[in-house]
Amino acid sequence: MIDLVIKIGSMALIRKEDNDIDYNIFSRLASQLRPGMILVSSGATEIGRVDYLKRNGQELYGDPEQCKTDYSAQGQAILMEMYRRFTRQEYSLRQVLVEHNHFNDPVKRKHLQDLLDRAAKQHAIPVINYNDCVSDEENRKMELMDLHSRHPSDQIVECVDNDETAAVVSELMHSARLVLLTSVEGIYLDPSDKSTLVGSIEAQTPEELTDKVRQLQEHCHGASRKGANGAGAKLEYALRCALNGTEVIIGSPRYSISSLVHHEAPCTRILLSGEKKTAQSTGY
Repeated sequence: MIDLVIKIGSMALIRKEDNDIDYNIFSRLASQLRPGMILVSSGATEIGRVDYLKRNGQELYGDPEQCKTDYSAQGQAILMEMYRRFTRQEYSLRQVLVEHNHFNDPVKRKHLQDLLDRAAKQHAIPVINYNDCVSDEENRKMELMDLHSRHPSDQIVECVDNDETAAVVSELMHSARLVLLTSVEGIYLDPSDKSTLVGSIEAQTPEELTDKVRQLQEHCHGASRKGANGAGAKLEYALRCALNGTEVIIGSPRYSISSLVHHEAPCTRILLSGEKKTAQSTGY
């Protein structure tokens, strides 16, 4: 079983005020990666934008989807270069670019599951990202509509949001924990008041946990950037994992993974009390 699935968002990997990569975050996170962990990393598009701006003195203009494609293709190589630079040299890194069909097709899903399972045994750390640079939005919408029409009772995975991708990977690999790293310290009752951080969403039954998450979602408005789904969607994906027995931790990459896992740093934890895991049980 995979110990940890870790997801980090785009805005946590850059210094927005400087239009630059946050090298400290890359260094801190990558140095903590170990076999038995899976990293789902956003950032290719935003880092590609920053890199293009540095090299050309201006951003791309034109069709937003085409710009996103071009930025993603430029940023993907930099993203992996940064993780390779700071990950311990004795561990391999493996880039895994996915699209929705890798999870909605049983054969492709099993192939991906086996790939990720082998990585842990081969001292390798998978770095997963949605394959934005070859994914056309209109084509994707048509594919998803077709899946919904042919399999109306199935839960169709879209995975455009890497929070969803991380949740689906966590489910696929039955991970003990899912850590969602974001630009803030967790979920707030009032995002403008840092004292309203919700430390724990815990319940004895699935119904109670679902009710608590639904109530908290009423406090979630907006997103950190255009195209992001925001805290409400993050909670939806987190709930999905928690109901399957995974402890979900939403926190900031300014803190170590260890301190988040051991409840030594401010964060939001979501879990069914009966499914609570100890740090020792996952070997972390």
